[in-house]
Formats: sequence, structure tokens, C-alpha cells
Amino acid sequence: MRVVRARYEGGVLKPLEPLDLKEGEEVTIRVERGPRRFFGIVGRADGRTREEEYHEHLSERANVVGR
Repeated sequence: MRVVRARYEGGVLKPLEPLDLKEGEEVTIRVERGPRRFFGIVGRADGRTREEEYHEHLSERANVVGR
């Protein structure tokens, strides 16, 4: 399992990064709304931004779900 961000345009989900899929291959998609965008510098004491923390959280959840 892999977490990939996508943008919804014209009734179609468009991945924001390349996918290693064969033409016509079917996949299962779970749709969650993306992270809110923060303007300016928002971070933690360890230097990570909230967006980095959110993506780390998603990655950890993907590893748990994929087991």
C-alpha cells in the first residue's frame, strides 16, 4: 500500500506523482481530504512543520493498514 496525493479536476482524480501501474490496472482508492495549507512558518520545537508531521502521520497509518 502507498499513500499518494491527488487533485480532483474535471471529474477526475489526478495523482500528483508518478504511479507504477500498468495501463488498465484497477486499484482501490480511499478518499480523504488533504491537509489544510498553512501560510508563513508553522513548526514544532524539533523543526518539523505541521505539514511534514501530517505526512509522517499518514505514512505511519499506511504501514499499519497495510499489515
